[in-house]
Formats: sequence, C-alpha cells, structure tokens
Amino acid sequence: MLLARIRLVGLGPFGDITLPFCDPDGSPRRLCVIFGGEGVGKTAVLAAIATTRPGHAVAQLVHARSAASPAGALRPEPRGDAPPFVVADWLLGDDDPARPHPLCVASPNARLDERDDEALLRRREQALFDRRAGERGFVLVSLSGARWFSRTPVLLTTPERTLLRYDVRTSTSFDDASRTDIARETKQVLSFACITAALSRKSDDAPAAATRLETALFGVLGALLEEDGCAFVGVDPVRLEPLFRDADDHLIEFDDLPRSLRHLVAFGAHAVRSLAAAFPDRDPREAEGVVLIDDVEIEQPAHRLRTLVPRLRRALPRVQWILTSSSPDVALGCAPGEIIALRRLPGAAAIELHEGEDAVLH
Repeated sequence: MLLARIRLVGLGPFGDITLPFCDPDGSPRRLCVIFGGEGVGKTAVLAAIATTRPGHAVAQLVHARSAASPAGALRPEPRGDAPPFVVADWLLGDDDPARPHPLCVASPNARLDERDDEALLRRREQALFDRRAGERGFVLVSLSGARWFSRTPVLLTTPERTLLRYDVRTSTSFDDASRTDIARETKQVLSFACITAALSRKSDDAPAAATRLETALFGVLGALLEEDGCAFVGVDPVRLEPLFRDADDHLIEFDDLPRSLRHLVAFGAHAVRSLAAAFPDRDPREAEGVVLIDDVEIEQPAHRLRTLVPRLRRALPRVQWILTSSSPDVALGCAPGEIIALRRLPGAAAIELHEGEDAVLH
C-alpha cells in the first residue's frame, strides 16, 4: 500500500489543496519530505493521511488550524456549512496486486462532486477494503514530532496481542505528548526479536518468522547506524535490555545511546515490527507500507541531517517514507522530486504548494 495523492478541504490552515505523492508518470514516490516553516500545516497533512486509509477512515469534525500554527495565524474561511474532509488515493500494490487503479478513501462526512452511483460504488469499495485491512497488510506507521524516550526498563507481556499484532484501527495522535514516550515499545521490539530468534534456534519446529524478524532488524538498524560507527548487537542475557556497540567499541544499553541515535533506532524498529506483524510470511524488508514521521530532524546533529533521507531509503527501500521537516539541510539531502514545499506569504491566508525544482527554491 502506497499513497498516490491526498486532498485536504477546510482542514488545518488549508482551503482546498491536493498534495501529490506520485511522479508525473504515476509511479509512487518512495520518499517524500514535506518542507516548510511553522504554521503551514505539515502536521495536519500527516494526521489527514493517518485518518484516511483503508481500514481506518474517520470524520474530520471541526474547522481548525494546525496545532503548530502560531497564535493569530490567518486561515481560510470555511466552505459554507460543509464540514472539513480528506480524500486519499491509495495504490494497493502488494495488498491487492490485481487492482488496476487506485483505491479512493474519503472521510465518512465528505461531500464530493460525484454522481449518486459513483458515490455508492466508492463507499462499497471502501467498506470492502476496510474489512480486508483487518486481516493483514495495509501497513501505516506514524511517529509524532512530540516523541521522547524515558529511562524505563523493558517489559515483555503478551506479545501475541501487542508486538505480533498489527491493528489498522489504532488511532494516531501527532500532538498528544502524554502518549509519545516510545522508549519501552522500541526496546520491546529489539529484545523480543532477539529472544524469540535465540529460542527458535533450539527447536526444529520453530516458525521461520522469528529469525526473519531478527535478521530484518539487524539489517535495517545497520543501514541506519553504520555511518556513526554504532551497531545493534543483541540483548543483555540478565537484564534483557537491548545492547549496542558504540564507535569506541564499548557495549552500551539503549538508554545510554545518544538521543539522536535513539530516534534512528525507533524509526527502524517501529517500521520493521509493523511490517513483520502484518506480513508474517515474508521478510519485513520486502513488504510495502507507509511510514509517517513528523519533524524528522528532532534532536539530530547538524552533520547528520543531510544523510537522514539516504539512510531511511537504504534501510527499507520498499517502504514509502513521508516526512515533515523545517530543516533546509534535510531537504538538501533529497532529490528535487522528493520535496513538497509549503509556504505562507506574509499576511496571507492561503498556503502555497511548490514541487520539483520550484520546491528547492522555497
């Protein structure tokens, strides 16, 4: 499943805007950075994607500017009494290889310019894929810009209901800081993968999925960390805490990694965990999905910003990474076609969208 385009109407600071995530020939962009300053709706775009996808389309209830908008920022007038809505076109890819055209998923309260028979067909298709999305596949992972890491011990409980289960109906919040401590969940993925792989090597009847998850994690984290001389090496046999080897060849736990590297580890671990849970019969690195990361540059040193995009692309090349950033250095690490720039002119209400070479200039 990959995103082709999304239209936002009356949501955040937008009037009516369409963001393309495909090249002119229709090929999906595997990586896209939504670039812009504060108050231009970057977080609103990610939230709209997360709430308008197969298996989890919810109504957009109110006209509201983005939570990141500064106080008093101008916003467009509502479209009469019509509620805000989102329409997303999804290329289902591995989730439905035989489908010849994108699946249109709209907010339940959307009022589109379409005939009654077209609206009925769209709703029936959406309902069909809502059911199918509950079975497997249709991976979307989101990481809030408010993410942080507490020093909390690893805790492994009922993995079949947590780590090994992918729920497409899980709600996503990009602004609730009370729900964005991701330290324990990140460590659970790392520890569980190594423990189950070690146990499976003792049994001839153990499922291959256990070793696939561990192998994928080592590969993905290697691609994300190797330029910093850091590597994931397994778990402490007594405390079950994930262990890493730093550039000075010292063994350190996850909690003792630099904060910037903990973010990179979380990007890889959360993506691999969801792909493995949704596609238990294949290598997670070969599965398709969408990963949304808000403010990807948070706590990253300046020297690493231009390499963030190449690292993510190298770690999981079949995943569609959709990132937001206000850092010019992150944007400079992208090809021109991978940038969508959002800009508000001083004193203006409308948000301008720039693509391709034009996006690099803005």
